[in-house]
Amino acid sequence: MRIEFTLDCTDLETQARFWAAALGCVVEGVIEDRYISLSAQAINLTLQRVPEAKTVKNRMHIDLLVNDLPAEVSRLESLGATRLTPAPLREFGQTWYVMADPEGNEFCLAVDPSARPSRGR
Repeated sequence: MRIEFTLDCTDLETQARFWAAALGCVVEGVIEDRYISLSAQAINLTLQRVPEAKTVKNRMHIDLLVNDLPAEVSRLESLGATRLTPAPLREFGQTWYVMADPEGNEFCLAVDPSARPSRGR
């Protein structure tokens, strides 16, 4: 079984540029003015044009796990993301920011737990 995520958006091209750069994806397929399919080694993301703008909080969101949180926050902001939490959140041994893509879809940017040095080594 594979999982593919589909994200509704109103501006396919802007969202495709943002998510391709954010995730390191390539465009796999385009259905003119309706869908753009992006893929990378571990993810498939389809952008689907819808007529309505986002109006409420996402019911599901993507967590991006990274090694260098401050550098990734800056990189994603330069691509058009917005920081929704002004300071990093810290809970349950995790550190993250809540962010939004150019159309306001929330996602979390967090320190990858597997990238932390193990204690006692």
